Amino acid sequence: MNPERIRTILSGKPGKGPVAYWMSRDQRVEDNWALLFSRKIALEADVPVFVVFCLVDKFLGAIRRQYEFMLKGLQEVEATLARNKIPFFFLRGDPEEEIPDFVKRYEIGTLVTDFSPLRIKRVWTEKVASGINVPFFEVDAHNVVPCWKASNKQEYAAHTFRPKFLKLLPEFLTEYPELEENPEFPEITASSGESEVFPKVPKNGSGTLFPGEFLEEKAGFLPELVPFEAGEKAARKVMDEFLINKLDSYSTLRNDPTKDALSNLSPYLHFGQISAQRVALKVEKTKADMESKRVFLDELLLRKELADNFCYYNPSYDSVDGFPEWAKKTLNSHRHDQRSHIFTLEELETGRTYDPLWNASQIELLRRGKMHSYMRMYWAKKILEWSESPEKALETAIYLNDKYELDGRDPNGYVGIAWSIGGVHDRPWKEREIFGKIRYMSYEGSKRKFDVKSYIAKYSTL
Repeated sequence: MNPERIRTILSGKPGKGPVAYWMSRDQRVEDNWALLFSRKIALEADVPVFVVFCLVDKFLGAIRRQYEFMLKGLQEVEATLARNKIPFFFLRGDPEEEIPDFVKRYEIGTLVTDFSPLRIKRVWTEKVASGINVPFFEVDAHNVVPCWKASNKQEYAAHTFRPKFLKLLPEFLTEYPELEENPEFPEITASSGESEVFPKVPKNGSGTLFPGEFLEEKAGFLPELVPFEAGEKAARKVMDEFLINKLDSYSTLRNDPTKDALSNLSPYLHFGQISAQRVALKVEKTKADMESKRVFLDELLLRKELADNFCYYNPSYDSVDGFPEWAKKTLNSHRHDQRSHIFTLEELETGRTYDPLWNASQIELLRRGKMHSYMRMYWAKKILEWSESPEKALETAIYLNDKYELDGRDPNGYVGIAWSIGGVHDRPWKEREIFGKIRYMSYEGSKRKFDVKSYIAKYSTL
């Protein structure tokens, strides 16, 4: 394992207790560098390894569909860990309190967690570190090239990030070692009760990960009709189906919302139910069209990791303050331009504007929990056009994205919206009302790209 994937949050002498992996962003057992690193430390110290997950009741606007998808995936994590004789602990509450308490209660000797560039996880990590006195490590198990290694600054655009990223990619795009069961490894299973050395490990009974009242509290005005099966096995099935049936035509069909050409992997990548590195390794081995492979890998790897770069180095990633200077200047100069319509949040949320194409994209989001990637750009730009200010547009787009997208609350989402509304990773275009020099997208332009009427008909009503 490349040591550049790991960084020390808190140094010190390890305790004699188990190694605990605080799983957060990367919710899988297979192909997980953070779990592999935890296992390695534990083997060397001749102690057990635990995995702990902390459920947060309110996470960045998520509703039942995201929690249910996540919890179903975690059920599979629990079962897979049990087969590998690794205990899984399911906590609920604030991680900054629950994780230090867990470390003390179970006399954890070393703590490991996975990396996220988002503010909320970074704050949790800092506060956990202040509440423990054992070594604490962070592993970037999400990116192929670790975020802090790919670049030491915020990159202006893909063309500045690409040469740095591609130079490092061969060093990090390697095969994973297997998480094999080792008969010499000291075990504490969920059913083994106590050992002579470590505290009692409670048994995780069936249904542990589905607190019924919790999910009922998250119910909204929509029936949960999201057509995505959760978990690692489902993610691999979706990946295989894409590689076999869709990848070959990806470069020509990916921007047509009427075609079933996308990978549909974004919910699984967001929750870490599949590794982007595994997908990339599989793509490299296929015999699909070379241009399709190049385009897909550029989006899967470079664009995704560029989004992490932006959120990691720009503390204002979800604010107009995070936009490039040229974009802030042009938006500000058109701040008082006359809007033909200003729609309320309720009108936008329920897809009730004069634009049937935009309404269809919002209804797709409400019904499926995933909007087509081309429509997400159009969707966000129209919100700018129909909002009283860029600040309000950004707030509305983030609210709707994070509430309804299965892959919301993600660097890709924040950067995609910031690209659409604030020119992040883009360049100035022809100046026009409201948008200034921000790239514009229109209904007429969409008609030239795909069968707009067909898309509208598909998502005409809730």
